[in-house]
Amino acid sequence: MALPIVPTVDAVRDAVHRLAAIEPGPFRVVSCYLKLEPRDKTRGKYLIKMKNRVKEAVAQLARKPLERAEREAIAADLERVLRYFEEPGRLPPSRGIALFACGQLGLFAVFALPHVHRSRLAVEPTPLIRELVALEQEFGTILVAACDRAGARFFEVTAFDVTELPGLAAVQASRGGRFHGGRQAVRGGLPAGGSGEHNYNMRIREEKHRHYARVADQIYQVHAQRPLAGIVVAGVGVDAAALVPHLHTTLHDLLLGVVKLNPKTISPAEVREATLALREERERAWELAHTEAVKENLGMGWAVNGVELTLKALQRGQVRILLADGHDDDPRIDDAIEEALRQRAQVDVVHDSKARRAVNGLAALLRFRR
Repeated sequence: MALPIVPTVDAVRDAVHRLAAIEPGPFRVVSCYLKLEPRDKTRGKYLIKMKNRVKEAVAQLARKPLERAEREAIAADLERVLRYFEEPGRLPPSRGIALFACGQLGLFAVFALPHVHRSRLAVEPTPLIRELVALEQEFGTILVAACDRAGARFFEVTAFDVTELPGLAAVQASRGGRFHGGRQAVRGGLPAGGSGEHNYNMRIREEKHRHYARVADQIYQVHAQRPLAGIVVAGVGVDAAALVPHLHTTLHDLLLGVVKLNPKTISPAEVREATLALREERERAWELAHTEAVKENLGMGWAVNGVELTLKALQRGQVRILLADGHDDDPRIDDAIEEALRQRAQVDVVHDSKARRAVNGLAALLRFRR
């Protein structure tokens, strides 16, 4: 089952369905999640990280009672994974990647992802697809409205692709161009009029506001049909944020931000990158909010902090939101993430330096008190 980098939601769902159908057998499957953010691509940091993960996996396998043929098959799959990452040109222009390999099954599947929780690698009887499955639900659909006074373009951004929706043209009642007044009366050496230009500018302003109101209504209709996880507004110059005051009050909490991009020339790739950047900013805010919540709830028994206490809470099914230090190399953190995903708990991997100081490897907000 050799699969290329999967580009669309439907293709991803089909591929995940096939991965989920794999039953345990006389083989092992390599599952790899790797962060590919700009800082990870600098000087090949991602490759160093992956080589370290492979070394750790080999060391763990050495302690397991495996047959020689099984060890050789796993070693070959790990080598294939490393060879793939050693070619930078193969990497997708995304911020994360998931890869699944098993030579005995003819499996080598690669998924470009908007992000991954942590760079991790595992060798198990079946593929570790829970993060892949949870990602689509967690990311949801973000609507990008790129507009100016002439029209609006709409893009749906999901975890796996970008789709442009039908646009909206502005209704132009006034002719374009600047106002050109006729002969004006002069009083005291100064123009006496100005009302014509004033009325013209007022008409232009009213047309612009009516247009943005129509765009805002279109966004509301999209949200009513399929609830959105976020909204991004794009435009140029001082008018970039002109749409925001027209958004329905119920949509303001969904606004991730405003980006300056030309609606006429913007590409799906630019839309996706701008959306991911704004979503990452929102994630950093969530990290701080959740770590503050942990500190506030520790004394009341609604939160735990520390690897051991959090693992015990996971064993009891208490964890509602798992917080994991994204820079801690404790291998138990990867296991905790996988278990939290199995229990359908929310997973927040903390990268903000201030937020990380409040998390001792692992922390959690709980479903019920301890």
